[in-house]
Amino acid sequence: MESQETSGAGGETASRDLRLRWPAMDRRTALGVGILSVLGIAAFGSSVLPRAFAADYPSWDDVERARANESAKADEVTRIEALIAGLQAEVTRTQEVAKQTADAYYVAQQNYIDAAYRADQLQQQADAEAQKAVDAANKAGRVAARLYRNGGDDTSLELFFAGSAASADDLLARLGTMDKLIARNKSVYADAITARGSAQSLSDQAAAQREERDRLQKIAEQKMVEAQAAAEAAQAALDTQEAHLTELQAQLLALKDQTAKTLADYQAGVEAERKRKEAEAAAAAAAAAAAAAAGKAQGGGIVQGSGWCRPNAGWISSGYGPRSQQCGSSYGCSSSWHLGIDFAAGDGSPIYAAASGTVTMAWPFSGFGNYVRIDHGNGIGTGYGHASAIYVRAGQWVTAGQHIAAVGHTGRAYGPHLHFEVYVPGGTTDPKPFLAARGVYV
Repeated sequence: MESQETSGAGGETASRDLRLRWPAMDRRTALGVGILSVLGIAAFGSSVLPRAFAADYPSWDDVERARANESAKADEVTRIEALIAGLQAEVTRTQEVAKQTADAYYVAQQNYIDAAYRADQLQQQADAEAQKAVDAANKAGRVAARLYRNGGDDTSLELFFAGSAASADDLLARLGTMDKLIARNKSVYADAITARGSAQSLSDQAAAQREERDRLQKIAEQKMVEAQAAAEAAQAALDTQEAHLTELQAQLLALKDQTAKTLADYQAGVEAERKRKEAEAAAAAAAAAAAAAAGKAQGGGIVQGSGWCRPNAGWISSGYGPRSQQCGSSYGCSSSWHLGIDFAAGDGSPIYAAASGTVTMAWPFSGFGNYVRIDHGNGIGTGYGHASAIYVRAGQWVTAGQHIAAVGHTGRAYGPHLHFEVYVPGGTTDPKPFLAARGVYV
């Protein structure tokens, strides 16, 4: 069965893992779509941008004053409980919207990629038929030249009347050969006409499919802008929650506590929790650095002179090409063409940026699970799917070989692996020869 797990990398706290999964996005990086970005956000903003959560958070002085009066204390408890519930509800709401818009973008992108693939296939078929027409026409020309050298129908009559043939049998044999040549020429000519018509028809279909591809590309670009706006809203809600939740919970405990414990003790607890989180983050960063170094020792992340590197040290478990479709209830069906290559590797093993560039996506992305996409310029991009954790954010510049994520099996995945794609103008390309041309062998 396909996995929908979203387990974090080992040693990370739940809050850090959640933060990694809902990174803040920078709309200015959204595919460079310019005015389309503005229109997309304007059209969709009312449903995805964060609501104004105009909360007036209590200070510790407010808490101290409320503790001196039972009525005031009850009011302050109610107020703080409402604030906590509101923060949690806002995180849940924005993350659900982010998931829905990411799913919509995934479907739109798959439709675009499929249309691009069909357009390419139709054009290749049209080119093949056009070549068949040329070959048939050349063949017809060679047959015609042979007839011309043999004199065609006029010469056959001259041979008959001149009695130049050695016998009637010889003459009939000559005439029979010419008849066959004439018939063959007609057949070859007909083949050429048929191939030319087929080539034209396929060319027309390819042109129509390219128009459909371009239409779907615009839809996908707009859906990406919407997904980025939704991810921004989710991250803003999470940041707000993390900035206030620990303190609010401590204040609530202080108000409900009937012992002689002082407010200073609760404030010290808040500070201790902050330091604990910092220490955990530092430990996780150190573990990630160690994993990255180990992965490079195994051949991943080593940058070549071309500026490109292998994005993971694992072995190739699935190549680029045809496959059976996989479908999900929320994100539709995947392309019938495997649009990347899969590096089989252990959970948590490092994923490296294949080249330097700007991160344009870094969030849960339907069938891809936790997903990172990097724009390398000149229409070239790379995508990294099924990660267990993400260490970068959209808008961030990354260098080739940088540790950007950890291998996992989030989204539609049967086991831990990195699904790696290379994007070129008009769709995807096989990463293996693409990387090989840049001195990277997988």
